[in-house]
Amino acid sequence: MAYQEVKVRQPLLLTMLPVLSLASFFFGWQALVSFGIIPNELLASPTQVFYAFLDKLHDPMPDGAILSAHIWTSIKEAFIGYSLSLLVGIPLGLAMGWFRVVEGLVRPIFELIRPIPPIAWIPLTVFWFGIDLTGKVFIIWIAGIVPCVINSYVGVRMTNPALIQMARTYGANDWQIFKGLCIPSALPMVFGALQIALAYCWTNLVGAELLAADSGLGYLITMGGRLIRPDIVLLGMICVGLSGAFIGVIIDYIEKTLLAGIRR
Repeated sequence: MAYQEVKVRQPLLLTMLPVLSLASFFFGWQALVSFGIIPNELLASPTQVFYAFLDKLHDPMPDGAILSAHIWTSIKEAFIGYSLSLLVGIPLGLAMGWFRVVEGLVRPIFELIRPIPPIAWIPLTVFWFGIDLTGKVFIIWIAGIVPCVINSYVGVRMTNPALIQMARTYGANDWQIFKGLCIPSALPMVFGALQIALAYCWTNLVGAELLAADSGLGYLITMGGRLIRPDIVLLGMICVGLSGAFIGVIIDYIEKTLLAGIRR
């Protein structure tokens, strides 16, 4: 009987741990500010951030747009850049992994560009596209295409050589092996690239908006810093984290659904 009670209580305890962790974090944060351990000029309290959230739902001041407009701008830019990085990076990586001609043509250029941080492209991007949607999408695309190419390339390279040899024995040509064997074998690595590319895209989007933008969550953080409003800065940071986590959950669900369908 006691063992059964422990089995029942353990899942309940595991469920409560995240709630207790978050409650402790916010309580400690509030205490640090309320008791003056950290000056309010340097760190806003959770209650101040909450009130700033309520104000930004309808008040465009002091940065010129309400919160939903900033969130929508960032999500739109991230979605377009992320989608383009998948559409270009995954097929390119798959082709590089199997076809020697494609690897020979593309890999030297890719290896030259890959180590350059996406943020380093911002000055040129401003020259080429300005600070509107196109420029930020380009930065996001540069950030997201790298993990897409690498994961897809490695996924093809990890294809079992014995299966490839067996396919050749039965008369399959290179295209048939690539389509029927290498691509399915690379899918776990490709799906892994979805999450990695999302993190790269979202992080570099905020970086791009911090330096060159007139709207978006990064711009909201920048304006909060310029106006010495730590509550606005923290509100932007929390929105960045929550939005990125929400998008990540959606991608994780899509990944599990597609992989389950393929396995069936």
